[in-house]
Amino acid sequence: MHSKTGDMKDDGQGDEVIALHPAETGMQLGRALLHALHNAGISVLYQDREMKTVWARNMRAPWVSDTTDGSGVLPAAQADRIGAAKRDVIASGNPQRLEISVPAEDGFRWFQVWVDADHGDGGSVQGVVTTMVETTEQKRREQTLTTLLREVSHRSKNLLAIIQSIATQTGRYSDGITDFLTRFRGRLQSLASSQDLVTSSNWRGAALHELVSGQVGRNGVDPSHGLRFRGANPYLNPNAALHIGLAMHELAVNSVSYGALSRANGFVEVTADLTAAAGGTALALTWAEAIGTNDTERNQKRFGSVALERVVPASLNGTATLEIEPGRLEYRLVVPHGNFETE
Repeated sequence: MHSKTGDMKDDGQGDEVIALHPAETGMQLGRALLHALHNAGISVLYQDREMKTVWARNMRAPWVSDTTDGSGVLPAAQADRIGAAKRDVIASGNPQRLEISVPAEDGFRWFQVWVDADHGDGGSVQGVVTTMVETTEQKRREQTLTTLLREVSHRSKNLLAIIQSIATQTGRYSDGITDFLTRFRGRLQSLASSQDLVTSSNWRGAALHELVSGQVGRNGVDPSHGLRFRGANPYLNPNAALHIGLAMHELAVNSVSYGALSRANGFVEVTADLTAAAGGTALALTWAEAIGTNDTERNQKRFGSVALERVVPASLNGTATLEIEPGRLEYRLVVPHGNFETE
């Protein structure tokens, strides 16, 4: 079989190999290899036993230099490492592989360096071939992945701690296993809903309005009718999103059971104000609703006030107040700026 690249021949072992035409074994092959080196970003340096440069191809920074030892503009420590590896290869004939880093404007550039002996016909080492391949992007991806995995581990531990706290508080203030399971499942589902917002934002957090609307809507309420939201809409960090979401869940469940959202055409008002505070701007979040006179005692008995007044504000380094009076329920949560962004 014939082709433009050569003839197919049997190698004696049943496999066919391509035999290049004589015209293709010279300049064409050399040019093709040079293109391959350039496209792959591979630099190759050949030196004799005295470490004198014989030829070099596709040499780029930091390898480009007028020096004869091929050290280029490498930091002295890295140049010494490569020089020592070359001398060892010349002496032993065994290949070496190194990973080196070079300072750059945006951090470091990383390279894989292979040092191979060039053996003559008698097996003696005639010279040394050094191949350099930049792996900066791969290294950065590996570092990014490592950072992300560490972040996921950290956030997973935080989430487990929140769940443990929810379980403890729910168990402490439940009237039995049935009551515990009902309230605990609701709180876990609330947490999962907030977590979905955090995850969809690549762990940046969640917008306050979307978080509140989601928690109200989870309880069978149309937020466009049952929720009146006014004021700022800051972007909450993941921890704030989870805990404020939990607070909104407690308030919504209570309202649907005993408050304004348990009545036709009932609604709750949520106001978010950014106020000046020591150390920066603070977020003052207020949930207010009208309740029936007969609902006051039921609200006080069944409400998750521990989560609202202690767990949530403590987790955000903030403060909270819950007021349940005849005809009105109001919850006010103030959190410092470190829990949200305004831009």
